[in-house]
Amino acid sequence: MTIAAPKRRFPSLFLSHGSPMTALEAHETGPFWQQLGRTLDARHGRPEAILIVSAHTAARQPVLLAGPRHEAIYDFGGFDPRLRSLRYDAPGAPSLAREVQALTAKAGLTVHSLPQGGLDHGIWVPLRAMYPDADVPVLPLAFVPSQSPSQQFALGEAIQSLSETHGALIMGSGSLTHNLSLVFAGGQMPPIDAHELPASATFRAWWEARSRVRDWEALLDYRQQAPHALEMHPTDEHLLPWFVAAGAEGRLHAPRRIHSALTYGSLGMDAYAFGPGADSLAQALASDKC
Repeated sequence: MTIAAPKRRFPSLFLSHGSPMTALEAHETGPFWQQLGRTLDARHGRPEAILIVSAHTAARQPVLLAGPRHEAIYDFGGFDPRLRSLRYDAPGAPSLAREVQALTAKAGLTVHSLPQGGLDHGIWVPLRAMYPDADVPVLPLAFVPSQSPSQQFALGEAIQSLSETHGALIMGSGSLTHNLSLVFAGGQMPPIDAHELPASATFRAWWEARSRVRDWEALLDYRQQAPHALEMHPTDEHLLPWFVAAGAEGRLHAPRRIHSALTYGSLGMDAYAFGPGADSLAQALASDKC
């Protein structure tokens, strides 16, 4: 009798993707994404697929983009035209989509599936740095931005087994702080390395501190409890993918910040890892920098 080898187990991740210009002006975060891909490869091997929830792919009900192939979508305007020459042609993951639908149905959640592809900039910009050969199948999951952090967490919980059973890397992509009216307050974007606004620093520090002690009650109710929550997130679609990624690993382990960075004075570029492998991943990333 042949016994199937166990799948690799990846910690789930949340990446702040920032401006599309990160694809051309890497700043601190582009090199981190490259390092993250190398470190995951060294520790876990190449993922068999990536399920990703991006702030820029949303719907009225959860929808999987289960096409057989993907291309980069240029869902932005007013940026350097060179961005539109960058490609990310990745395979899709239709078979994983069927498994996601089965798991979510067991949890009492309805998730639809469409046989179409397309990767918004919150997906292809970081993946182009992490896996530049575009050789990992990608399954975008459009989330419902009107649903609460608790509902997003429950969506993540429903797909918790994907990493262990299917070797999938579960990711959320957004921004830890995201208020474009602050970014463009002077009429144009400030320097990428502009000094951080105090409200942004306070919010990011609060988030890391509450994560470190697993204060899920405060995190899930962040709009009431976090300092400067509404200023940092007038709408919270860029933070909600954090909760999907967190739910995919549950409440037992503390979320771990694995990258701390900022652009344009108030656009947080922090990254988090979740689950039992989060601490060791953080240690490996820190060791690789030394």
